[in-house]
Amino acid sequence: MFVGTFWSLLPPIVAIALALITKEVYISLFAGCALGALLSAEFHPWRAFDTFFNTMIKSVDFSILMFMILLGMIVILMQESGGTRAYGEWAIKHLKSKRATLVATSLLGMLIFVDDYFNCLTVGSVMRPVTDKYKISRAKLAYIIDATAAPVCIIAPVSSWAAAVNSYVPKGSSMSGFQMFLSTIPFNLYAILTLFMVFFTSIKGIDFGLMKVHEENAAKGDLFTSGGEAFKNMPGEGDVTEGGKYTKGKVSDLVAPMLVMIASAILCMIWTGHLNGGKNIVSDFANCSSSESLVFAGLVTIAFLLIYYLPRRVIGFKDFMNSVPEGGKLMMPAILILVLAWTLKGTTDGLGLGSFVRSSLDLNSSLVRFVPVIIFMVAVFIGFSSGTSWGTFAILVPIVVDMFSRSDQTMMIISVSAVLAGAVCGDHVSPISDTTIMSSSGAQCNHVNHVQTQMQYAGLVVLVCIAGYIIAGFTKNWWLTLAICIAALAGILTAIGKKNPVQTY
Repeated sequence: MFVGTFWSLLPPIVAIALALITKEVYISLFAGCALGALLSAEFHPWRAFDTFFNTMIKSVDFSILMFMILLGMIVILMQESGGTRAYGEWAIKHLKSKRATLVATSLLGMLIFVDDYFNCLTVGSVMRPVTDKYKISRAKLAYIIDATAAPVCIIAPVSSWAAAVNSYVPKGSSMSGFQMFLSTIPFNLYAILTLFMVFFTSIKGIDFGLMKVHEENAAKGDLFTSGGEAFKNMPGEGDVTEGGKYTKGKVSDLVAPMLVMIASAILCMIWTGHLNGGKNIVSDFANCSSSESLVFAGLVTIAFLLIYYLPRRVIGFKDFMNSVPEGGKLMMPAILILVLAWTLKGTTDGLGLGSFVRSSLDLNSSLVRFVPVIIFMVAVFIGFSSGTSWGTFAILVPIVVDMFSRSDQTMMIISVSAVLAGAVCGDHVSPISDTTIMSSSGAQCNHVNHVQTQMQYAGLVVLVCIAGYIIAGFTKNWWLTLAICIAALAGILTAIGKKNPVQTY
């Protein structure tokens, strides 16, 4: 009765509307899932519960959940060992200017590309004492943390985000989920332009809008501008000034496990891709089992830390074992969002949402060219309303793949890129986003200050992205689109910099 009809749109619409009204992601996604199950069961209570339960069981990728728990354990262990504290002390000694500190903070954010939670938790705790030394406002630090978290993860093949996007691509698509993820990277304009803007403004010393006010106040000694009093005497979790219980930690205690995780994940992806029929590096990555590889990398890193930390007594055995439940608790918010997002995707698949949207759209050749920019703006709205990128992926990626997989593969790649870019953008500026909140916490910045300053910076990138996706829709050429967008953003920022005197960098 409801399958393949307009009613299949109702669960995601309800989830979005509730997220916008209540500002609560969990109940909104749950309501969407519950409504989808009721529609599938034609409102029979027991069949609806049975549908909900079995859809959740079938939709959940437990390998990704395992990786997230392992990642939480690794973050806790690096903090408790004193590795984050040691790196912070090293940075204070070696960074000699404000510009160098901003660039180093941005580089550290880019290097931690495995997961955005891992990024936020590490960069904030490590670099906060260094940025304080050079009178960089907490709002600016929060922006750099946030701008090098999700935007890096969404263009990094070795990340939990790549595995998640892979899981959202419907079976039977014209290309594998991982192949599609790799193909979308050059067209992911928001992520690339955001990273460009972080480094460009850091090197050139450009600040504007409310961020300029915060930076001017920081130069006078007020790092918070307003609402920061609660943070001034709060050490925070993993603060490098505390370093956990142990003080023997070295810089290598932070760097070594990150290198081990990244290297083992890459090697495992190549190996699983080879086992799945890959003939070279590119085809190995395209055919790899990414979620399995990330779990393997997490286990290898935990084993490495056991051998590396305990004999040197940088952490006790009991505290090492306590990282298991603590890591799980750290990642529980993301796990809940992901499970509900997967379930919502499963219920909408069961209702035939993709088929309905595809059959309802009668796009002529000229209108098709504007699909990427429209999808980008829709994804921004959904990501902003729900506060989650992954939930937005779950709603829009299957629809876009179904729309173009049998007709125009290049337009499918551009449109999926627009989904990923818009979702990250919406999540980036949403005040209810978990990564936005964690970035504020990591920088110990007033949350409202972070949201307001970041919105102005992100808004400029969004305007360039809108023009970029129009160009991409007509040219279908990634390098031309990207070159025009980077040139336009650089020109706008240079013009802004001329109107705003450069501070001491």
